[in-house]
Amino acid sequence: MDLQIEKQRFIVCGASSGFGRAIAELLLNEGANVIAIARREKKLNELTESFADQVTTIAGDLTDDDTHNDIEAAIGNDPLHGVVINAGGPPALSPLETAIYDWDQAYKNVMRWKIELILRLVSYFTSNDYGRVLFVESQSVKQPIPSLVLSNSFRAGMVGFAKSLSQEIANQGVTVNVLAPGSHDTPAIERVIKKAADGSDKSEEEVRQEMEASIPVGRFGKGEELASLAGWLLSPHASYVTGQTISHDGGNIQGLFG
Repeated sequence: MDLQIEKQRFIVCGASSGFGRAIAELLLNEGANVIAIARREKKLNELTESFADQVTTIAGDLTDDDTHNDIEAAIGNDPLHGVVINAGGPPALSPLETAIYDWDQAYKNVMRWKIELILRLVSYFTSNDYGRVLFVESQSVKQPIPSLVLSNSFRAGMVGFAKSLSQEIANQGVTVNVLAPGSHDTPAIERVIKKAADGSDKSEEEVRQEMEASIPVGRFGKGEELASLAGWLLSPHASYVTGQTISHDGGNIQGLFG
């Protein structure tokens, strides 16, 4: 399928690895232009080496206002067609393992910057009566994950924000959706595996095998598989899909609306 995004321009947060990197590469391979943001400049430079004329990189912390200023400077006066809000999660902790400091930090790292950045960017879309806003969160927004109480809580809050925003700007040609990935073979899964292994007498490899066996399709997902769904949601083809939280989990969610 031709995604019809050639020459369109997208912001991809967390573009150095994992889901962000996979989505950025898909968009670039489809002929789009990407403003790629992450803290690791070396990883971002790899994108520039492969797609020199299509990539603008910003090495910075997404919780920092200076990075947001750099993003707006990179946008300039050219049209912006979509944004992928994506970053790593907070530490793996159970409720009683947390202190209030952990909650303050998780709010800053998982929720606050995303809302602040979208409030800055939304006018770029509404002024052109077109835009795609896509949040990459977690299956925990539909089915909480043990020992990830910080992620369970604040990612669910992002779904509430996304749904509310989608209703407000739907008639201006702007869609807002959430991807809720389950376990994928990306760096983020390693902290979950380590946490589970540390609390048991099993090795990390044994935990990994058990996790994969528990997924109905029998394996972890791949970043490029999620990226293919993200690409469609970011394209003109998805103009009638908004306010949705879409799982990409190998059938792992048990509820009827998983």
